[in-house]
Amino acid sequence: MPATAKGPDMRAILVMLTTLLLVTATLAGAVYAAPQAYTLEPQKSQVGFIYTLAGANTKGEMPVRAASIAIDFDNLANSSVDVSVDVRRAKAGLIFATEALKAPSVLDARAHPTIRFVSQRIRLTGNGLSGGAKIDGALTVRGVTRPVTLDAALYRQQGTAAGDRSALSFRLTGSVKRSDFGATGYAELVKDTITLDIIARIKR
Repeated sequence: MPATAKGPDMRAILVMLTTLLLVTATLAGAVYAAPQAYTLEPQKSQVGFIYTLAGANTKGEMPVRAASIAIDFDNLANSSVDVSVDVRRAKAGLIFATEALKAPSVLDARAHPTIRFVSQRIRLTGNGLSGGAKIDGALTVRGVTRPVTLDAALYRQQGTAAGDRSALSFRLTGSVKRSDFGATGYAELVKDTITLDIIARIKR
């Protein structure tokens, strides 16, 4: 009578099951931790700037032309921001100032219709995302690219439930020198430093 075939090695099966569970958990965690893409709500956002004209602070704004935003809530360093602004539709508060802003000696809107900011590094500076962060990136104005650092804070939009990340608001602030980008026109009237104050609403 032939010998009875041996049954399966239970230890081997347990090892395989454990390995499968670990791989599955790792993949699930990787999917959860992946940066989440958001789109800008332009009607609810304001890309603003403040400049000093003849000694008085004056506000202006530019509409967003395109935006790509991804946020990794588990590892902020994996997040990214890529925003392009339409210079041709900029408003500087006053009609003559708006025309001067678009002139060849300043932003040269005809030759360089877009201002673009691309993040390169994001660093938390406070307790959690709402505590603030620094965004190091590359700003391109008039075809000239320079490194800049902006302060950022991220919040849930008013009316959303705790833990709901489908609709967020963030604020970016900082300053740049227009002369760094060759926008030197009307230096006798307008100071070199421009303050940025951007309020953006985003949704997933």
